[in-house]
Amino acid sequence: MEKITIDDVEIQTNPMDVHSVRRPVSRAAGFTDFAMNYFELEPGESFSGGLHTHHDQEEVFYVQEGTATFELRTDADAETEEFTVDAGEVIRFAPGEFQHGYNESDADEPVVGFAFGAPKSRHDWDQIESLLYCRECEDEVGHGLELTDDGNFRMTCTECGNSFVAN
Repeated sequence: MEKITIDDVEIQTNPMDVHSVRRPVSRAAGFTDFAMNYFELEPGESFSGGLHTHHDQEEVFYVQEGTATFELRTDADAETEEFTVDAGEVIRFAPGEFQHGYNESDADEPVVGFAFGAPKSRHDWDQIESLLYCRECEDEVGHGLELTDDGNFRMTCTECGNSFVAN
């Protein structure tokens, strides 16, 4: 049995600096079968660095305070749909669905919420795919993701193999 207080979990932010408060609750409490992260998003901040999918996990977001906006693409070639999620609401993304959640830059209040992932407490980096513009392909295509020794993300185009470090 583990019991922790959210405020006691150390803040660990995304290497792309897209949010100021992310507390990895599952890591702090020793979860093994699902992931749980707590977020406080100021206007203009996001849960992640952009449209991405976890091929090995479904993701669920619960908004506790404020209103979050989520973009969804059912696959890399689909049209982007937009959804708002208000306080007390939940949104779910299946493995393979590309999503991006954020607090609008002109919002009047922060978003407080949780991200949950299953079936494991951590995703495998090689199972994440981000949609980004590739300078070589001259198109928005999938990019694999890996964490470098410096704590940055290396993005590699799944079409041509072009690679760059995002920081």
